[in-house]
Amino acid sequence: MFAAASLITAVLSLDATVVLLTPVVFATAVRLRARPKPHIYACAHLSNTASLLLPVSNLTNLLAFAASGLSFTRFAALMALPWLVAISTEYVVFRRFFAPCLDAGAEPAPAADPPEVPVFVLVTVVCTLWGFVITDVLGINPAWAALAGAAVLAVRALARRRTTPSALVRAAAVPFLLFVLALGIVVRAVVDNGLGAALGPVIPDGTGLWDLLAIAALSALLANAVNNLPAVLVLVPLTATTGPGAVLAVLLGANIGPNLTYAGSLATLLWRRTVRAQHTDIGLGEFTRLGLATVPAALVLAVVALWVSLTLLGA
Repeated sequence: MFAAASLITAVLSLDATVVLLTPVVFATAVRLRARPKPHIYACAHLSNTASLLLPVSNLTNLLAFAASGLSFTRFAALMALPWLVAISTEYVVFRRFFAPCLDAGAEPAPAADPPEVPVFVLVTVVCTLWGFVITDVLGINPAWAALAGAAVLAVRALARRRTTPSALVRAAAVPFLLFVLALGIVVRAVVDNGLGAALGPVIPDGTGLWDLLAIAALSALLANAVNNLPAVLVLVPLTATTGPGAVLAVLLGANIGPNLTYAGSLATLLWRRTVRAQHTDIGLGEFTRLGLATVPAALVLAVVALWVSLTLLGA
């Protein structure tokens, strides 16, 4: 479950884990008569934590990537170790936190024909990922590689009548894009009218271990106070002059920190709505207790891993 959710989040973005994987996991747990809670919570946490690896894994990553000055491959190389450390920390805590549920076990799955492997889709996704690398080398915006991959899949789906033009337009989530644009304008106005000046003296101007820890902690606190997207929009411009290490520390706080509260990220809010659609509710107290058990440890260890990556690979 952790491996699948981590890879899906990193490659297909956190929305795929929340919207597509969560219902599948819930249905599979029910079919196996296993307790679904640990696996459902894993979808929520990993949609945030596992989105650290690639610039395309999360909208916050794209915003930070543009300001960091890093190449696509350099970004992934520096974030690989923090990504692995954060996921591993979550896994260890989950094993202990949900031990009673996991010890209850499950029943063998009934025999069924193996599903057809979606070869065309998998090849297209792999080619799109290589497209990110190639466009980066050529100095082209990676968005064009993503658009090409989406266009190939859309045309094939239309040709096979598996979707409709109106469904593709809805999938583009134009209202959400407008919301992000409006949010960016509001945050820019707030920063220009005093917030930036207030936070400037608080943000460390170095990239040592303690500096990175302070930046990540501030980012996590701001993410839980106002959501991680505004937190990144506020902090990235203030840390970009310090260097890419500081920008990546902001991402660690903005992507791991939201596992502490419902309001920490849009993905968590969407996950809660998805879970409720399965006629299951998640208590705020349990969500917060799990967040307190995972977020501080995962954040501190991930920052240490980032500091190691910066020391070994350089910024």
